[in-house]
Amino acid sequence: MASKRTPEINASSQADIAFLLLVFFLVTTTMDIDKGIHRRLPPMPEENQKTEIKINRRNTIIVRINSSNKIFVGTEQVDVSQIKDKIVDFLDNPNDDPNKPEKEVKNIEGFRPYPVSKGVVSLQNDKGTLYATYIEVQNEIVRAVNELRDRFALQNFGRKFTQLDDVKQKIVKDAVPQNISEAEPKDVKGKK
Repeated sequence: MASKRTPEINASSQADIAFLLLVFFLVTTTMDIDKGIHRRLPPMPEENQKTEIKINRRNTIIVRINSSNKIFVGTEQVDVSQIKDKIVDFLDNPNDDPNKPEKEVKNIEGFRPYPVSKGVVSLQNDKGTLYATYIEVQNEIVRAVNELRDRFALQNFGRKFTQLDDVKQKIVKDAVPQNISEAEPKDVKGKK
């Protein structure tokens, strides 16, 4: 009797096809790039340099988020939508209120001497704070600084901050600094 032979499929080119598919997907796939929160960190202190900086209490506004996600600006409980206006009012201090930040006249390169606020926004949160709440508060603080920068840019250059060239943006950043201090999260469940 004659044995029946099963026809075989030529598999020699399957490796080539798999390789081409792999290359195709690697070339055509886009990778999401995570964007973080942009912050300028202070320079590293030198070995013998004192790292303690004394800041006048009137120059600091404290924004706290507790474990229940309640937000406090100073001692007042606020809604997220109120944070920007509170920070703008604090940092701007147009009438030189003694309870708000002092201003120091600085010679801004490429501009003129200008009174720059010494205001610092101190952000403090609990370990139980929701990340989404923390980011919302961060965004409102940055919106406040951006509003002040836009106001300065419009008054002095006739355009919003983002529409200026790099040289003028540096002038605006020097005149309206973004001073945000973030404390390490604490476990303050019962405290306000």
